[in-house]
Amino acid sequence: MTDPDARFAEELEKRGWSMLTAPAAKGLYRPALQVGDLVFTSGHLPIRPDGSVVTGQVGQDADESTATEAAALAMAGILRTLQKQLGTLRAVGQVVRIFGLVNAAPGFAQHPRVLNGASELLAAVFGPELGVGARTAAGAAHLPVGAVVEIEAVFQLAEKPTPP
Repeated sequence: MTDPDARFAEELEKRGWSMLTAPAAKGLYRPALQVGDLVFTSGHLPIRPDGSVVTGQVGQDADESTATEAAALAMAGILRTLQKQLGTLRAVGQVVRIFGLVNAAPGFAQHPRVLNGASELLAAVFGPELGVGARTAAGAAHLPVGAVVEIEAVFQLAEKPTPP
């Protein structure tokens, strides 16, 4: 099995996101908080490497494929936050849960398909056994700064981080 940091770097390169950084907190909260062997992340928006946010309401001014890619981008921001906090993705033992909100127009009901963008990135980085956890996908009428998605996650730390 290859290193999750290396797989993540490959995914970022493939998507043109290699310059992506961990987003800074925009208020009084922590982007990630470790409690015991769990790390909880705050909601992450789909922030491009240039700092702009993918915005829109799915079913109105954003399409499903844009939102799905935005979900992957938000998850990439979460993984950058984990790398910043933990030093390496090798410290992650298991994806426990992701929760995602989709900025959806009335009548749009494919929230789970949008969140597949985030789930597929996790499976690519950690493998299908450790990278797929529980998940909730829901719609919202509005999200911060008009973002198309917002995602949070919970990860369990490995007892012994995988070797590089």
